[in-house]
Amino acid sequence: MHPFGLAMAGHDVDAAVALLAPDVEFRSPVVFKPYRGRDAVAPLLYAVADVLEEFRYTREIGTTAGPDLALVFRARAGGKQIEGCDFLRLDDSGAIAELFVMIRPMSGVRALAEAMSVRLAAG
Repeated sequence: MHPFGLAMAGHDVDAAVALLAPDVEFRSPVVFKPYRGRDAVAPLLYAVADVLEEFRYTREIGTTAGPDLALVFRARAGGKQIEGCDFLRLDDSGAIAELFVMIRPMSGVRALAEAMSVRLAAG
């Protein structure tokens, strides 16, 4: 498993954030505009680690030898079971330059969006 997956599955968000490139681009399943930069993405990773319950990666697609990797996960958000995938693109130094997330089903996306909104508003 890629170190990002190990860190997030182990709730070591500090270690996950350290793997992000300073200019990382994060695309969320619930907002159109991407977040740019480690400082903008870090609070999102901390929040998602708080709101997702029973989070676990079930499979890794690709290899750490290449720049593209997919980490498939399952979790619960707001009582809804979700399934999703973290897509990573690594830069030449091995840092995560791009991270985007896809989640299903729609009811799970809505539940996650609501939980994230409450968590981010609380600071």
